[in-house]
Amino acid sequence: MGKIIAFTNQKGGVGKTTTCINMSTCMALMGKRVLIVDIDPQGNATSGLGLDKSGEIKSIFDIIAGDCKVYEAIQKTEIKGLDIIPANLDLAGAEVELVYMKSRESKIKEILTGLLNDYDYITIDCPPALGLLTVNALTASDGVIIPIQCEFFALEGLSQLMNTIRLVKKKGLNPRLNIEGVVLTMRDSRSNLGRQVAEEIGKFFGSSVFNTTIPRNVRLAEAPSYGQPIYLYDKSCAGSIAYVKLTEEYFDKNNIKYNKIDKKNDKK
Repeated sequence: MGKIIAFTNQKGGVGKTTTCINMSTCMALMGKRVLIVDIDPQGNATSGLGLDKSGEIKSIFDIIAGDCKVYEAIQKTEIKGLDIIPANLDLAGAEVELVYMKSRESKIKEILTGLLNDYDYITIDCPPALGLLTVNALTASDGVIIPIQCEFFALEGLSQLMNTIRLVKKKGLNPRLNIEGVVLTMRDSRSNLGRQVAEEIGKFFGSSVFNTTIPRNVRLAEAPSYGQPIYLYDKSCAGSIAYVKLTEEYFDKNNIKYNKIDKKNDKK
């Protein structure tokens, strides 16, 4: 039975999509069957894995609207074991569609339930907002990973996200939901501010904060424009090494067995 993980933070530009893409990639390279579900209307996870979001491919919106079956929308990626359900700008209308649907908070859960035997992990890249799409993701998920940028305003707005998570649990939408981990991104180890922010986040989230942090890295920023996860774009750069370590830490923390990445055979 697969596990569903939502990557979320309503603050944009914190490395949410980058973390979802690259942790999912590393999971697949470590022998897991992984499906990314892109529910961000910007479709950055979709384009970041080399799919043309302006093309004729079926998307998560088509599934929500009842225009296609879930299996019709699943696309293979360049990574063996990693699939994706794409998103495009049509998804911006999903909030309106969902308002009028029965059990509107559980629509994505209904969609993904039938896939749990096909994948070890289903990762959801959420939009940078706390609307119905994000609530759907939280309702469907077993856990949440929160990427947080190492900057002065890092904790700003996080109380809203924590309150939304509490409400999803309290209202009975998903009582089992928990925080799987907090990832510090775009960290500059030379900066005193970065260290101070890391300390504050550690006080706020305690042991939920991963020891592995993601550095500021030019190659990491370049990779999405080439439609590749960082491991394919430049496996030896600091960003790639950090995401491999982060994924290993995630598995170790949860006592999950995994294969070490075979650098000679990491493509299909």
